[in-house]
Amino acid sequence: MDQEGVHMRTLETNDWMILNNIIYKIHTVRDLTEMREQFLDQIKLLIDFDSADFFLADRSGANALVDPVLYNVEEDQSAHYDELDYSRGILYSGRTLIYRETDLISEEQRVETEYYKKVYMPNKWHYSLQVILARHKEFVGCITFYRTIGKENFEYDDIFILDVLKDHLAFRLYNSKKQFEVVEEKLTISEAVRKFELTRKEHTVLKMLMEGKTVDEICDALTITSNTLKKHILNIYRKLGINNRVQLFKMIKEME
Repeated sequence: MDQEGVHMRTLETNDWMILNNIIYKIHTVRDLTEMREQFLDQIKLLIDFDSADFFLADRSGANALVDPVLYNVEEDQSAHYDELDYSRGILYSGRTLIYRETDLISEEQRVETEYYKKVYMPNKWHYSLQVILARHKEFVGCITFYRTIGKENFEYDDIFILDVLKDHLAFRLYNSKKQFEVVEEKLTISEAVRKFELTRKEHTVLKMLMEGKTVDEICDALTITSNTLKKHILNIYRKLGINNRVQLFKMIKEME
């Protein structure tokens, strides 16, 4: 995208203070989900958007989007994205990029695509701005900001702000991905509790999961509802950076 001659706004002192605070949190908020939630909340102070999603790269190495943090989005759109998005080749190219969708395809063509009809129209979105994050030629995550029908398109000022932040985000996600990959030997339950700072209740739930107990058995033993148990399990998965029980058994020893 040619930005030569484009006038960028001068950031005010307050804008730089917000940017510095965002950068600080990118590097210091320990939990990756919490970091991404705070990022979307804070960047709203500098960029106007109505909805957003922030995905991580699949840690298995597959070209896929996982573990979304959603901002004013009712459902995960990644299935549609992988099936329909014509910029998929750019997404997994291993390069960090920031672009408006309208920079890739004309307005006339865009509104006729199946992707626009299946993803944008049901959500009343019209414009989007995407940040593809990569480090050392490895895709690590992506963020998409959306504006609803009737609003103006994103501007180069918005791209400039994200350009200040992109390398910090890519560095954080890359390091997190590599730390996960380093776990070659299975951890004991106690090691996992210490390493990922699980609560006492999460420790108990993890132990019972590893013992192969069913949802009903765990709920009865702990006198909790299935919804409460589900929240504990999702918190464990989030802290361990995994998505399901298969990955849990690959990561944790069944016996201490």
